[in-house]
Amino acid sequence: MNETGDYDLLIIGGGMVGASLACALAGSGLRIAVVEAVPLRADDQPSYDDRSIALAYGTRCIFSGMGLWEGLRDAVTPIRTIHVSDRGHFGITRLRAADYGLEALGYVVENRALGRLFAARLASLDDVALLCPARLESLDVGDRTACAEVEMAGARHTLRARLVVGADGGRSLVRRLAGVAVREWDYGQNALIANVTPGRGHAHVAYERFTDSGPLAMLPMSGNRCSLVWTVRRGDEAALMALDDEAFLSRLQARFGRRLGVLRRVGRRQVYPLTLVRATGRPPPRLALIGNAAHTLHPIAGQGFNLGLRDVAALAEVLWTARRRGEDPGGRDVLARYHQWRHRDQQRVIALTDGLVRLFSNESPPLVMMRNLGLTALQCLPPAKRLLARQFMGLAGRLPRLARGLRLREGVD
Repeated sequence: MNETGDYDLLIIGGGMVGASLACALAGSGLRIAVVEAVPLRADDQPSYDDRSIALAYGTRCIFSGMGLWEGLRDAVTPIRTIHVSDRGHFGITRLRAADYGLEALGYVVENRALGRLFAARLASLDDVALLCPARLESLDVGDRTACAEVEMAGARHTLRARLVVGADGGRSLVRRLAGVAVREWDYGQNALIANVTPGRGHAHVAYERFTDSGPLAMLPMSGNRCSLVWTVRRGDEAALMALDDEAFLSRLQARFGRRLGVLRRVGRRQVYPLTLVRATGRPPPRLALIGNAAHTLHPIAGQGFNLGLRDVAALAEVLWTARRRGEDPGGRDVLARYHQWRHRDQQRVIALTDGLVRLFSNESPPLVMMRNLGLTALQCLPPAKRLLARQFMGLAGRLPRLARGLRLREGVD
């Protein structure tokens, strides 16, 4: 396809969410272009760094519907049990996949494996133009079309599209250029990320341990490794990063405990600030925001990417339907259907993750007692636990066809 010109859909951002949307819409008959600032290779994409990501069971269904799951199957590690505890207190809850007749509640995959998968799939799509490396310079959203100026190979090009989708992350330039209002909350916390090798096998158990500085997660990975997401108070991360590996593991052991035995090895450590960013203004016609461009969450319970994939699944279905009906993909009615569909799920997940962070970061004795009684009660109430498990697995509410593992080209109205 031509690298400049007119398109039905212009996706700004070729990371995991933007690439997923392009893959979901392949074969829809829409003229699609993806603008990405770096080459679409796993080693270059900042989305595909040393981190791992937890895929909810519903995300597995979405990838299956897109025909991508088989390419990931050998790279993922199943989560068969989730163990939730409150450090220093009595509350414990366990969620088990077997209780719901599933092989796993979710899966852990290295971001680089996703990068390789998306790079190969996008390169194979004849109806998707890959404009990368290319940078968005300006955006003018009108009633009938949107015009984007991009810099590519040292020259500026004008791209026109009936719909622009911002999939360019939490610091979305698309969102800023379009003047979409946001609400931000700085948690005063940083996430310290690393891979850890424990002395005892993880047995496909994911641990979410709440501490007085924030949640600490250990997720099962291949090779008996665990993906560590350790939330610390802003300012405390420097001391932890300065420790040698032995001292760091000793400090982590004191926080996490010995459920995985003696922690033996730690990989490269990285730190990321934690904020809640939420687009509060409705985007103008011709524009949609998905993934972190619409909502950047605290990593507690691993909901962020999975919420973004449900954005993709819903938007892709709305656009397939609009295409079959001969509707304008960037028209008000089409985008209104997407926003109405996604509003409740986004609100529910934002409230859940933000509420958990605030509840478990507060050491007020009445709140400590209440949350531990809640964890204990949850363990004893299977119906309540099932509702929570369905939310964590991305199976709550009205599900798009992709989230049910169904292909879009078959049966979309």
